Amino acid sequence: MRNIKELNDEQLIAAYAAGDNEAFDRLLLRHKTRLYNYIYQIVRDSDLADDIFQETFIKVITTVKQGRYNDMGKFAAWVTRIARNLAIDSFRAEKAEGAVSTDDANLDVLNRRELSEKNIEDSLIELQTEADIRALIERLPDVQKEVLNMRYYNDLSFKEIAELTGVSINTALGRMRYAILNLRRMAKELRLVPAV
Repeated sequence: MRNIKELNDEQLIAAYAAGDNEAFDRLLLRHKTRLYNYIYQIVRDSDLADDIFQETFIKVITTVKQGRYNDMGKFAAWVTRIARNLAIDSFRAEKAEGAVSTDDANLDVLNRRELSEKNIEDSLIELQTEADIRALIERLPDVQKEVLNMRYYNDLSFKEIAELTGVSINTALGRMRYAILNLRRMAKELRLVPAV
């Protein structure tokens, strides 16, 4: 057998599925820094990032051991998506609990913008921002505009978008990615600054 360090992600997964725990250790070592940093950028809390990181690899272990991992050569993207979904789940759970930490002495729990009523200025900024975004969307190529509208305004999944437009899921995802990149580029060129 070749040196384990020379194996790609898919070969390591296959080796781990066959019972080689060293292969999993190599996979974890290969991705841990990038994945942890990604999670931390989302949650901004080291303890929560540690928990989500561990939960991510528990899901990886479970999926691989149950033989449900599809060998598509995209391990890094797959594990990142798991981590992202777990981070979102943690935010949803926190929001559902209505949990607000008062551990930070500098945090005034009652003096928060999201707890106050909108004033006319907030409403005008929101309307202007929405108009700016709509104008930028209209400048996108038709296929990108279509996917973006179906995803954000019709709340369709990428699977549903792919079926309705007659393309693969990857094509639908690619069109969304390019739509977002184009929107960012146009906003930067036009010096549109998001309202804070």
